Amino acid sequence: MIYPIVAYGDPVLRTKAQDIPLDSPELEKLIEDMYETMYHAHGVGLAAPQIGKSIRLFVIDSKPFMEEGQEEKGVKQAFINPVILEESGEEWGFDEGCLSIPGVREEVWRQENIKIRYYDLQGQEHIEEFDDLTARVIQHEYDHIEGILFTDHLSALKKRLLKGKLTKITKGDVDADYRMKFPGSGKR
Repeated sequence: MIYPIVAYGDPVLRTKAQDIPLDSPELEKLIEDMYETMYHAHGVGLAAPQIGKSIRLFVIDSKPFMEEGQEEKGVKQAFINPVILEESGEEWGFDEGCLSIPGVREEVWRQENIKIRYYDLQGQEHIEEFDDLTARVIQHEYDHIEGILFTDHLSALKKRLLKGKLTKITKGDVDADYRMKFPGSGKR
């Protein structure tokens, strides 16, 4: 099932998400649906709040970000109840975008390495380290379950310059090649 993507301005995107029970019967289907939704929208990551569910779950597939011949360095993984334990390394800038904020891309600075604890579908705990673009995708999606958007990392000046575009997105005045759900208006 392909979910509509929740647009900027919806309160669910600003809410710190809650842990999901590891034995939740709908978890496997939800993860499948999140991948289907993410791929349909041409994304490399999708967090549950972006489909209107305030739970600590996100999926990523960083393989499309990898250079030709380096795809095996990419990671396709679901992260259930994740906690970033450590961020380290040099900060580096990269043009980020977000399925919930279509048409907006800005340079965001993040640290290059992370250590994260999460659970898999079998309820097994993992502690792993990631770097480079995979770490960035994880950091971006992790922000979503913390109620943070990539625009929060921008300077006050950049935020002011984007205010008009963000207001238009909130009102549904945006072009996206996937279904979206706008605050107070239902589905598109």
